Amino acid sequence: MDIKEYAMDIEATKLELMHLLLQTQKESLLAKVKKVFEDEGIDWWDDMDEQERQEAMTGLEQADKGEFVPHKKVMERFNKWR
Repeated sequence: MDIKEYAMDIEATKLELMHLLLQTQKESLLAKVKKVFEDEGIDWWDDMDEQERQEAMTGLEQADKGEFVPHKKVMERFNKWR
């Protein structure tokens, strides 16, 4: 199997797993899957590049200072355009 076939196989597996996750209503199964990801140490922070991390930190610092617009206000603004 060449690299392209391998990558396509991984993508097909991910799609299949997404489909199965979306179809299930079993909370115990979802909890087990979530635990697997937590145990693997998968963290979105690790997937970000340095610029994205800095932007996230800037946003957190602004929020700590109260320099943000509450979600409710943002949604009110977007709903005006509908």
